[in-house]
Amino acid sequence: MPTNDLSQNTGRRGFIGSLAAGAATLGIANLAAPLQGFAGKPTPVGNMADPDVWMSQVKSKKHKIVYDSPHPNGIFAFAWPRVFLLTNAATGTPEKDCGVVVVLRHDSIPFAMEDRLWEKYKFGETFKVNDAAGKPVTKNGFWKPASGTYSVPGFGVIQIGIDELQASGVMFCVCDAALTVYSAAVAQGMGKDAAEVKKDWVSGILPGIQIVPSGVWALGRAQENGCGYIFAG
Repeated sequence: MPTNDLSQNTGRRGFIGSLAAGAATLGIANLAAPLQGFAGKPTPVGNMADPDVWMSQVKSKKHKIVYDSPHPNGIFAFAWPRVFLLTNAATGTPEKDCGVVVVLRHDSIPFAMEDRLWEKYKFGETFKVNDAAGKPVTKNGFWKPASGTYSVPGFGVIQIGIDELQASGVMFCVCDAALTVYSAAVAQGMGKDAAEVKKDWVSGILPGIQIVPSGVWALGRAQENGCGYIFAG
């Protein structure tokens, strides 16, 4: 993806245009028009908890981290939260005293959604998520994986399913701006109504995953609440 030189006086529409141009290089040709339409419009958060209240839960924890996942990157967005918890436990801090936030934004948003949507909207193909044979996957491999699905040399089997991480207190959120833009792009390519596709995507958000106004909003709020930042993709 080419680097965009965005000066401080670049207008919002110019910035959105630059993002659209970059998206085209990622092979998502239908993204440009929805990005242009998104410029200047308010982004609904959805019908979940207040995002600021949700994020503030991490503030009281002893050790806090936020993982930024803008792109699918193997298992890292899910393995690193577990490693953080395991190594803190090894140095005397139990899970209950650790705060971990994972921000699913940009190309990582399908991991916030149920299998039904992966198959219906071909998320594997759209977001370039492939299996070991190089074929687009048709389900969310990190939601309720079978026992023993993931293993790391030296660690052995690790519990890195979203549900397993949530059980250990890890907080997941997904970018509403990306949901809005990508659902509109996919709707355009399928000849469907953008609002209806967005509604369908939101209805398929996995239990316990919070919709936030944007991924960058979440990253900022997490750091304001004391989280260190780690890039996960």
